[in-house]
Amino acid sequence: MDSLRQKKISRLVQKDLGEIFQREVSDLISGTMVSVTTVRVSPDLGIAKVYLSIFPSEKKNEIFESVKAGAPKIRHLLGRRVGKQLRVIPELHFYIDDSLDYIENIDRLLKE
Repeated sequence: MDSLRQKKISRLVQKDLGEIFQREVSDLISGTMVSVTTVRVSPDLGIAKVYLSIFPSEKKNEIFESVKAGAPKIRHLLGRRVGKQLRVIPELHFYIDDSLDYIENIDRLLKE
C-alpha cells in the first residue's frame, strides 16, 4: 500500500521521465518510442522502479540495454528537473512493461 507521498512522487517522476525520454535522451533511444507506463517509489523514497514500454518491439532489448546503461545520465537530468521538490533523487531501476504484448497475445488467442 503506497502512501500519499509515494503516489505524488511517483506521478512527478513519471511525468518528468516521460518528458526526458521525449526530448533529451534521443541518443539513447535512437528513433524508437519509449513511454513510461508506471513508476513505483520505495517507502524511503530512495528507489524508483520505472516500467518502460518500447515501440517498435523488434529492437526492445537493444534499446532497453542502452537505457539501463544511460541510467546515471537520466537520473542527473531528472535531478535537474525535480531538485527543488525532492531532497533525494531516487535511484532508477528500469524494467520492461510487457503488458501490451500480453494483451495482444490474449486477444490473438481469443480470436482463434
